[in-house]
Amino acid sequence: QVQLVESGGGLVQAGGSLRLSCAASGSIFSINAMGWYRQAPGKRRELVGVINASGATNYADSVKGRFTISRDNAKNTVDLQMNSLKPEDTAVYYCNADQVYTSLYSTPRNYWGQGTQVTVSS
Repeated sequence: QVQLVESGGGLVQAGGSLRLSCAASGSIFSINAMGWYRQAPGKRRELVGVINASGATNYADSVKGRFTISRDNAKNTVDLQMNSLKPEDTAVYYCNADQVYTSLYSTPRNYWGQGTQVTVSS
């Protein structure tokens, strides 16, 4: 079984910064993509940023230039550095690991963390 544990959420004023971290643990052979999603009250969950095993990244337009995603393949961790935060960034942020292999020939699976709250005050 694979688990994702997030940390680093909290309350920050507009213009401030936060860093989210996510660690995947369990029987892991490899992980293709790791990313961050967020869900604000009354809204659908949306992609924030994703990074694949080669380091290629993709971001939502709303966070480009402000957020940076990074990954440590050896440790199976993914971080999200959030700068110049805005009140509209307030949401529960979820870590995601996609195409997780527990062995060379296993069926890949997708996993989610439990979420961490980020609140940006104006």
